[in-house]
Amino acid sequence: MSHSELLRCIEVIEKLRDPIKGCPWDLEQTHESLLKYLIEETYEFIEATELKDPKLMEEELGDVLLQILLHSTIAQETNKFSLESVAKTLADKIIRRHPHVFGNESNNLSSDEVVANWKEIKTKEKGEKKYSIDTKFLHAPALEAAFKIGTKSTTVNFDWQDYYQVISKVEEEWQEVKEELPPGGKFNSDRVKEEIGDLLFSVAQLARHLNLNPEECLKDANKKFIKRFQKVEDIVKSMGATLEQTPQEELEKLWIEVKKK
Repeated sequence: MSHSELLRCIEVIEKLRDPIKGCPWDLEQTHESLLKYLIEETYEFIEATELKDPKLMEEELGDVLLQILLHSTIAQETNKFSLESVAKTLADKIIRRHPHVFGNESNNLSSDEVVANWKEIKTKEKGEKKYSIDTKFLHAPALEAAFKIGTKSTTVNFDWQDYYQVISKVEEEWQEVKEELPPGGKFNSDRVKEEIGDLLFSVAQLARHLNLNPEECLKDANKKFIKRFQKVEDIVKSMGATLEQTPQEELEKLWIEVKKK
């Protein structure tokens, strides 16, 4: 298979970073400044996949590739690593962790056995971790991280026995939030932030005990809100008005109407 377009793409990105003829915006970027775009483009590819739109998936995956090429090009400029070394590291790791494909081991394995072998080889390569739950869990979105932390804690015998106990914990954390919000509107932002964090963490564990992923629960809720909000806005526009011009009480009535439908 020819990879002429991939090579052309690499050359295009390298030209963007040319110190003399490159793009001023691209030349200002660093690994740190680009992180938000890597996350953003990844989520846009996820959305395209969920929409089952191959053309949009192709475009969004290209945007993800752009971020990979930018990071590799920036690193190459200071001789830290390059796209070539990234590719080599990946290929070597894939070969090491798939001895049933690239080695002499039997290929008659189930997918579960493949995963188990991967984890065993990874442990041999990197050594045993000092802690059962470490900072790697913080790299995921916060709600997803809470779910993964809870899932891991179960494997080391640190968890509630059933969801009734988790419900009690959620109620306890909600009460602590309310206690930090006395009448009068004055509160300690740091304390409220901490208590709301505890509440969200507990709600995530409740979802987990109900065999639900809290990230997916909230994602569905976000989609539902946007869908209803857009319907409300359509109604307002059909009346020749804007959201800003419409009294909040009227918007609430429209929201209830849309919700009923």
